[in-house]
Amino acid sequence: MENLTRRDFLNTTLAVGASVAGLSAATKVKATPYMVKDDISIAQWALVKEIREGKWKTLDFPRIAREVFDINGIEFVNTLFEVPTYLYLKKLKKNAENYGVTMVLIMVDDEGEPAHPDKAERKQMVINHRKWVDIAHFLGCHSVRTNCRPYVPVSFEDGLKWAADSYSELLEYAAPAGINIVIENHGSLSNDPDFLVALAKKINNRYFGLYPDMKGKDPYTFVKKTIPYATGISYRNQATEAETARLIKLCRDSGYRGFYGIESSGRDGIKLGKKLLEKYLFSKE
Repeated sequence: MENLTRRDFLNTTLAVGASVAGLSAATKVKATPYMVKDDISIAQWALVKEIREGKWKTLDFPRIAREVFDINGIEFVNTLFEVPTYLYLKKLKKNAENYGVTMVLIMVDDEGEPAHPDKAERKQMVINHRKWVDIAHFLGCHSVRTNCRPYVPVSFEDGLKWAADSYSELLEYAAPAGINIVIENHGSLSNDPDFLVALAKKINNRYFGLYPDMKGKDPYTFVKKTIPYATGISYRNQATEAETARLIKLCRDSGYRGFYGIESSGRDGIKLGKKLLEKYLFSKE
């Protein structure tokens, strides 16, 4: 598979792509096949300070996840890749295999906005994200996480139309590769759960989903509205253990099964998050 070119891959999966296109307009958004059990991962951003201080590099991430935290999954940030060449990615993939770590997704920043008023900007966003779809596919990730936060005023209606068009175009590239495209609440339109739900319904494609982040003034309401469309969870420790437990229970009761990517800052935050997730996800009490 490592020697398979992008063109060869797309040719061999043309039938799959046609099937996805046929289903997207008529099928309700639903969980994808890999979402069969709960597990814990680390969002690389939780350790961004260490990386920026030069303590370790992205190639070391699988080792850090296993040796320091004994955690099964890792979630990358695209801006923290040093040089994502073929040999670099091949080595990263081998490191993950050696430490028995699943590479879950790539969080993509600084590659454009899908709801930008300028059509050329939206088109460039789609183009820019394609390389990360290719990288995610090569590494074995299931998703590419995007932003939807135009830095200029955009109405709900215009944003919905522009974002739907952008993501539909990107999905034409990502779906045949089996890569999900997801949005995290990172400001602007994406902070509105009603906007995200409306967008998910409008796109109505099994390869499009949401990545709720447990942050903000009312994370419970946000997660409750968006969890039916979630293909991942950005987990954060709450102010109290009771609040954390309540959010985890909400995700479980809503039917979500999959990775909880810990994004609580620093090693202590990650260790606490793992402890609480293990307590409320896996405890038989």
